[in-house]
Amino acid sequence: MSAVNRPRAAVVVTGSELLTGAILDRNGPWLSRELTGLGFEVAHLQLVGDRPDDLVRALDRALVDGCELIVTSGGLGPTADDLTAEVVAAFADAPLELDEAMYERIAAILAGFAARTGFGGPALDAANRKQAMVPRGAVALDPVGTAPGLVVPRPGGPLVVVLPGPPRELQGMWPAALAAAPVVDLLAGVPAAEARSLRYFGLPESEIAATLREIGADRDLSGVEVTTCLRRSELEVDLRPRPGAGDVAAALHAELALRHARHLVSADGASTDELLATALRERGWTVATGESCTGGMLAARLVDLAGSSDYVAGGVVAYSNSAKTGLLGVPAEMIATHGAVSPEVARALADGARERFGADVGVGITGVAGPGGGSEAKPVGYVCFCVTTADGQVLARDPLLPGGRTDIRERSTDVGMHLLLRAARGSQPA
Repeated sequence: MSAVNRPRAAVVVTGSELLTGAILDRNGPWLSRELTGLGFEVAHLQLVGDRPDDLVRALDRALVDGCELIVTSGGLGPTADDLTAEVVAAFADAPLELDEAMYERIAAILAGFAARTGFGGPALDAANRKQAMVPRGAVALDPVGTAPGLVVPRPGGPLVVVLPGPPRELQGMWPAALAAAPVVDLLAGVPAAEARSLRYFGLPESEIAATLREIGADRDLSGVEVTTCLRRSELEVDLRPRPGAGDVAAALHAELALRHARHLVSADGASTDELLATALRERGWTVATGESCTGGMLAARLVDLAGSSDYVAGGVVAYSNSAKTGLLGVPAEMIATHGAVSPEVARALADGARERFGADVGVGITGVAGPGGGSEAKPVGYVCFCVTTADGQVLARDPLLPGGRTDIRERSTDVGMHLLLRAARGSQPA
């Protein structure tokens, strides 16, 4: 599909630790999602080290690529390698000046640090002064930590928003950045995103590609950018219309939902986790887990959403056979007859978890995650699932999942979530 004709934005994330692999970048993807939701086409996401020349090149590339907005992350601290403010000031031809009000604001924040640690004096004052230097004509954003953010207009564009590196501070400062007058003025000219999303489970990407070719043979879809992404075992399909192509996107969205309804999880962008939480709350159900090969990953996924105490009763990681028997009541003779990895044991784990916690729905997972331990009858990747409910539902599957140990455990968690969702919705698995 053709690119969406929208205002372009760029994200530049700084930090040499990101390039060495010491930590993973969380800011770039988060900012890209936010900018896309605001209606921008994100031209590129660049990671650069704490080197001024590399940051200059990244800013220049965004300028050459016609970006109207650049958002940077990192490099606003008090140390010598924190140079983002200086580089952006030069890029905007705006000399740095001491913002007295910001200096006092940071000093008040640092006073508590100095009192607790005893590290005050000239060194702390120098750090304060460095962070309070603001490009002429820029809007300074109040710190969430100790570093202020910046909104820096460049004559002729683009507008540069400079945010701190710690994700908590960056996300906490984002609303203030959007409320800054230069950003408000820019956003006034950005068409609404009008994005539409679909989520499928068990549907290969090739099926969507074939459907798009068939639909595209009869109508013009060039005004809609369609992207697909496989994440958490789900195929996510995003439709982003060019301004004026909203009706085409709506019709395409409806047809994709109809043609692949059997595998459709969500037609409004809601995640499986959100849908499951809603379904459990609506039914007034609680859930309990009995996990072996996933080692608590399903329980962790269930409690990841705020408010999960409304519907999560508890869980047991029963890895050894003795734990399965002693903690969840799986009969030892069942394990001896059928093996620890078997549909029978998965059912017993589900029933045992449900009964132990007095829950409405129980889920059991047991499998061969590898890399060893497989057999011809039960190879690596063979996983047994069962969900049982107090009202008599029994949903069971025993697929062979691909990948290495981590892949198998993650995919097992995904399958467990989908079986729980089907049970909570009262539907049978595909």
